Order: sequence, then structure tokens, then C-alpha cells
Amino acid sequence: MSIVFSQTQYTHDVYFNTDEFAVPKTEENRLLLFISKLQEIEIESIVIYGFCDDVGADSYNMVLSQQRADAIKTIFANNEISESLIRNVDGKGEILLKIISEKDILKIRGLNRKVEIIVTEKVLEPEVKAESSKDNIVQNPTITEQIKGDLEVGDKIIFKDILFKTGYSTVVSKSKKTLEEIAKALVERDDIYFTIQGHVCCTKYTRDAVDKRTKKRNLSVARAKYVYDYFAKKGVDKKRMRFVGMRRRFPLGGDPQFDRRVEIVITYVGNNTK
Repeated sequence: MSIVFSQTQYTHDVYFNTDEFAVPKTEENRLLLFISKLQEIEIESIVIYGFCDDVGADSYNMVLSQQRADAIKTIFANNEISESLIRNVDGKGEILLKIISEKDILKIRGLNRKVEIIVTEKVLEPEVKAESSKDNIVQNPTITEQIKGDLEVGDKIIFKDILFKTGYSTVVSKSKKTLEEIAKALVERDDIYFTIQGHVCCTKYTRDAVDKRTKKRNLSVARAKYVYDYFAKKGVDKKRMRFVGMRRRFPLGGDPQFDRRVEIVITYVGNNTK
């Protein structure tokens, strides 16, 4: 017997002014709210279709509809949605006018100047656990074990279990307990000094991403500072730490969520006083 897994789709329309492909501010805010909700799902694919009203030549409308679709793609990329998930970005030209009544013509044309976005959620198949012998299992050291272990200047510790909300400098709820454990380990291990490096995913040309809270393009710095402030609050001496933003200069590859990360680089190892 075969099992069929159904896919869920999420749709959103963005509306444009006449002859324009710049996204109006109110529409951009609506789109950013839509994007923020996508962080709660595993995305399979995104398609973006641009449209125009029936006014203007066919060739003009094809170009304008493509420009509108490209504008939406740029907003996705600036808000840490991987371009690898975007399968189609197509300008479809004009939508023919369907007149219901003369008084509705302007309203209908306004609704036809749009971009349609369709997000398909990835179907997660039930996990099948393979049988394994305990003797064959190799346990990787946890982050706290790495902090407590032998460290040298230049060593890098990736906080692989500290995941950030898409477009924000705050961590997802499931990461908070792990971050607290890391802070505790750093308080106890007071002989090391380190730099906190923040990273983002999915932007072009090694650019930084936009922090949705402040609207500034410094999200990698904001993530590093968030962790810096958290450690300081938990008792880590500020003199032992500094923070920097690395933008999207060092992607790990694979799932984009792991590029939305923070890591520390050891800058000094002294004598443990405890």
C-alpha cells in the first residue's frame, strides 16, 4: 500500500501602482508579515508571477510584469529566504479585463497590477530510525564540552544548535536553553577570550541582511551583539568578548537555517583561575 503525502500551499498577492514596479510601502509591510510567518514551516519551493493590467502594449506589459516579479524576489533575498527555494520568477504580462460593471473597471485594473506568490510546504516523511549498535555510535562533543576542553588561539566553535528567527537577531525558542548552557560554561571557563561572529544567509554579493526590527542592513552584527549582551547579562566579563558581523561571507552550504548563525573564535587562552 502506498502512502500519499499532501502538500500545503500558502499564497500572497502584492499590488502595485500604475506603471510602477517599486513595491508600495504598505504592500511591503504586508509582504514582510507574510515572510515572517514562513519561518514556522519547511519550504519546498516558491514561485513568483508578475502581472499588469490591460492598459499598455503587450511588450511593455511583459517587461513591467517581469520587473515586478524581480522586485519581490529581491525582497525575499534581503530577508534571508534562500534563492535556491525560488523556482520561478516570471512576468506573465497583462490580465485581460473582465468587466462586471463600468463602475468597477478601475478597481479591477488595480487588482490586476500584482505579483502572485505561491509557497509550497515541504512534505516531511515519517522518520525511520535505523538499528545500530551502541559500540558503533560516535558521539560528537557538545558545544559546552568543546568550551571546557583543550582550546588554542584561532579555534572556532560554531553554535550549531543556536538558530535565529528569519530576519531577526533573536533566537528561536528552542535555542534559548542551549544558549543559557553555553553562557554558564563560558562563565566557568574564565581563561579564554573570544570574538563573537554573526552570520546571515541568502543575501547576494556577501551583503548583510536587513534587521526587520530596526530596518537597518546590519543583521549579522545585531545577531553577534544579541549573543554578546546575553553572555554579559549571564556574568561573562565584557573584557573577554568582542563582537563583529561577518555578513554572508562564509556560508556553510546546505540548509539556509544553519547560515543564520553565531560562532566564537578564540583570541586568547590563559591560566584558568578557577
